[in-house]
Amino acid sequence: MAVLVGKKAPHFSVPAVINGGEVVQNFSLNQYVGKKYVVFFFYPADFTFVCPTEIIAFQDKIKEFEERNVAVVGCSVDSEFSHWKWLQTPKNDGGIQGVKFPLVADQSMTISENYDVLAGEYDMNDDGTSSFTGIPQSYRGLFLIDKEGVVRHQLVNDMPLGRSVEEAIRMVDALQFFEKNGEVCPANWHKGDEGLQATQKGIASFLAKH
Repeated sequence: MAVLVGKKAPHFSVPAVINGGEVVQNFSLNQYVGKKYVVFFFYPADFTFVCPTEIIAFQDKIKEFEERNVAVVGCSVDSEFSHWKWLQTPKNDGGIQGVKFPLVADQSMTISENYDVLAGEYDMNDDGTSSFTGIPQSYRGLFLIDKEGVVRHQLVNDMPLGRSVEEAIRMVDALQFFEKNGEVCPANWHKGDEGLQATQKGIASFLAKH
């Protein structure tokens, strides 16, 4: 598994569905550089079981992300047409109607490959043809990208394991706290907690209080 933390987020320009139903052809995370933080997450497939619970959970917390100047963007290997149909389908029928943040279409699976969350790989056969082994879907990867386009946090879950949206918010808070105060965030830190100076004296003082 590639570690992208500390590196520029891989670039892409592909179709996506935005605002719950508008298809755009050249969606890119570059539009947020210098302006917003990004929580970019992958999910296995549209019209599945765990995926809508995560996507709707992100939508339910979208105001909290917006208050922190964070754009939430989802991605799977489905087409923009599949995304669009799922977004038009009521929740009671297994859809995600009401979700407004962008859903990226990674039909070529190259975005998933570049972020190293694809649950399989292409192999070259003896006759020179390529074949795919594994599952042509993405693991549940999540990447927190700062305003300079650099990955600052990543998390990858296997397909059956849903993620915590609250944890994604906590990591945003931790990054922004560090950027503002220059203090690092200890274990189980939450917004409102004190940080600590990354020095021997600072750590000793923090531990003495706890």
